[in-house]
Amino acid sequence: MKKKAGSITFASLALTALLSLSVAGSLYAAAAPFGDLGTTEGSDKIQSLHSKGIIQGMNAQSFAPKAPLTAAQGIQLIAGGFQFSLDAIRFIQEPKAAQVFTKVLDGQWYTEAFLGVYHNGVPVPEDIDPASRLTRELFTFLLVRGMEQAGSLPLINVKPSGIADESSLAPEYQGAVVRSLKYGITRLDSSGRFDPKREISRGEAAVMLYDALDYLRQHPAPAAADNS
Repeated sequence: MKKKAGSITFASLALTALLSLSVAGSLYAAAAPFGDLGTTEGSDKIQSLHSKGIIQGMNAQSFAPKAPLTAAQGIQLIAGGFQFSLDAIRFIQEPKAAQVFTKVLDGQWYTEAFLGVYHNGVPVPEDIDPASRLTRELFTFLLVRGMEQAGSLPLINVKPSGIADESSLAPEYQGAVVRSLKYGITRLDSSGRFDPKREISRGEAAVMLYDALDYLRQHPAPAAADNS
């Protein structure tokens, strides 16, 4: 169906170019139009991402930081943040959402993002519902896997996490959650809890994306060897 050679390299190059224009600069490189951020934690990071065109609001004036993040919105965040697309992947046939997903429809505003993220190596659940609200553990899993793919991050030795509610984590998300703590893109609360089943808000997700991009800026992927 497809040939993926070069796709991750392309994404890494695109991400490198994006990082040089985004989080590496001042948080206030350009004013954001959102009028509803108020005292939202990390509002400066949300403004920075929007001013660089990495994230979009519900409309020109509103980001709705406290609103729950849907799967479609979360996948769009990851696709835009890490520059995942189908551009560098050669397909024998045009990729269709129905070939991969059971609930993601073709021809929708979110379709290209789902296909781009999936075909760039992020294991998006095949039964994901674009309209569903993402939990903190699922968004963290998808963000971390996208971050690791885009940045060609080396495998790290995951040590015991000390998460007070670790037993509440889905086993398939546990490793990514622990790594997210090491990368500094998530934090435990004052009781040492991760609260994995809580629905994540748009504001929290955007701040996590900013911190993931900042980590990649500080830990750039090694240059590919020239075998010519």
